[in-house]
Amino acid sequence: MTPTRCNWANSANPRYVDYHDHEWGVPCHDERKLFEMLNLEGAQAGLSWETILNKRDTYRAAFDDWDAEKIAVYDADKVAALLADAGIVRNRLKVAAAITNAQAYLRLRAQGSSLDQLLWAYVDGTPIVNPGAERIVTTALSDRISKDLAKLGFKFVGSTIIYAYMQAIGMVDDHAPDCFRHHSAPRA
Repeated sequence: MTPTRCNWANSANPRYVDYHDHEWGVPCHDERKLFEMLNLEGAQAGLSWETILNKRDTYRAAFDDWDAEKIAVYDADKVAALLADAGIVRNRLKVAAAITNAQAYLRLRAQGSSLDQLLWAYVDGTPIVNPGAERIVTTALSDRISKDLAKLGFKFVGSTIIYAYMQAIGMVDDHAPDCFRHHSAPRA
């Protein structure tokens, strides 16, 4: 029997279904993954998440497995190579944002903090569980985090992107009430 999922995850794409079933809404505290997802959510702006998810493995290879120290020093040749890579979104602003984000992330770490500490402090380490009945795209909290990240120098961190990011890294659980991954449902 096929489990009931959120409507957006009822796809024929096994990668998309797996993402829903095992990643989306699951609290993440892994620094590299937090950095990766921040950049992938920014890359998704104006596109479907499924498109980005299908390019995720290529993104990892193209961006040195999301090693911020390597990305922060990408030069013009590396940028040109990225813009020629059909396996990622070839948008100059989004590529530049990943480099800028790596630099902002390294500054954050140099100050003795991390994405994990910064982000999870907004929710006191506990995910926000929404009833899942309505589609939310921004909140006062995503507005605040967006502004704070922008002040730290991060790019492609608008409130809608940040709310999707919060869902992706499990700061928010927005699974539909009838979804088997809803907070009140038994976890697989």
